[in-house]
Amino acid sequence: MPDIERLVNDFVAKLSKRKVEGSQATSRLTAELLRSVVSLQRLPPTNSAAVLIEAVRGIGVKLAAANPVELAVGNIVRRVLHIIREEDLSLLTSKTSDLDLSAASDDEGTIDQDYDPTQSAAAAAAAAKSFLRPPSLHALLENMSDKAVPSNNYTSSSGGDSEEKSKADKLARTRKLKHDVIEAINILIEDIDTCHELIAEQAVEHIHQNEVILTLGSSRTAFEFLCAAKEKKRSFRVVVAEGAPRYQGHALAKELVSRGLQTIVVTDSAVFAMISRVNMVIVGVHAVMANGGVIAPVGMNMVALAAQKHAVPFVVVAGIHKLCPSYPHNPEVCLNDMRSPAELLEFGRFSNCMEFGMDSGAPLQVVNPGFDYVAPELVSLLITDILDNTVLHLEGITRHICIVSYQTTTQLMILICKGGYINEESILKLLTEFKQYMLISGIFWRAVVD
Repeated sequence: MPDIERLVNDFVAKLSKRKVEGSQATSRLTAELLRSVVSLQRLPPTNSAAVLIEAVRGIGVKLAAANPVELAVGNIVRRVLHIIREEDLSLLTSKTSDLDLSAASDDEGTIDQDYDPTQSAAAAAAAAKSFLRPPSLHALLENMSDKAVPSNNYTSSSGGDSEEKSKADKLARTRKLKHDVIEAINILIEDIDTCHELIAEQAVEHIHQNEVILTLGSSRTAFEFLCAAKEKKRSFRVVVAEGAPRYQGHALAKELVSRGLQTIVVTDSAVFAMISRVNMVIVGVHAVMANGGVIAPVGMNMVALAAQKHAVPFVVVAGIHKLCPSYPHNPEVCLNDMRSPAELLEFGRFSNCMEFGMDSGAPLQVVNPGFDYVAPELVSLLITDILDNTVLHLEGITRHICIVSYQTTTQLMILICKGGYINEESILKLLTEFKQYMLISGIFWRAVVD
């Protein structure tokens, strides 16, 4: 498979050299690569799904090792593996149902042939009774002996035709599996492309007239979210933190001004002074962890702490491809990326500090992390494109939505009764929806189920 090897090696080189940045671009390129792998992979007539899963899993390991910080790569690989299993199960289920239908039709034909309208009702009842009666041991032994005797009508040509038909069916099933998987990956790529629009459709429900919104970094999702609210005739101001040392906030501020939004640029150190005048913080993130915490651009944790101090909602907008099943305390998960010191200090001006290795000068260490980890209790709301107009509530959003934090079952039941959930079935349905669609951390979920 030289074509597959070449495609994989090219993308691995781009990831390792950091030529591909951003979760959306990485997710799309990963999905396109896996689509090409599925298309070019040679599959045997049997166990084709297992071979395809093994190939995709091996490529996923290489991609994740090339840039461990890009957690979206692993998310897309898991999604494609899930697609392969689902399509294989769907084909197996459809084949089983077809066999059941053909067997049922054969049984109906046999019953119709055995039916004689001239026989009496008593004879028909006796026949039905004998049909429903389980076979005796003697009859079973006779049937086994009959099956053991080879039929005189059997010919080698009929056996060859049967084998050829079975092989053709397996090849058709393999082609069908590959076609269905490619179609599902195309839908996945379309979902990645349209995630910004689906999230932006919810902007008018969260941004109100004459509000002040603070954001940090240069997130395409947050930019589209703010612009969508502007297009819905919402008048508001945006405070943009510059996002040192890469100063991505400057580029975001220029784009917002070009779209007609009132924009104010402040330094990162002025966030705490400005946060008391802000109605809401809306930011994009790099990844969303399984416990509800987020991996965001450096400086985001400071903004989240300031927002919590002044009781300002901290809203995160992220596509479904950024939701990771990993926890931040997992040692195998890389949560940060140490970038070049040149973004902080110019090598020419501080070249004299390099003389420390020659027993002169003093040591100088430059640490330039790329990301911050924001704990789930600091996140108020997560808006994603998993469903139309669906908001995933984290542990911190319970205070934002319900004014108070429901830490006991009694208070939760009061909320349920006020919402009209009276009977036991409705309560169980509500709790199931909480568990299935909402990212609730361990403390709050234990309070719910106690």
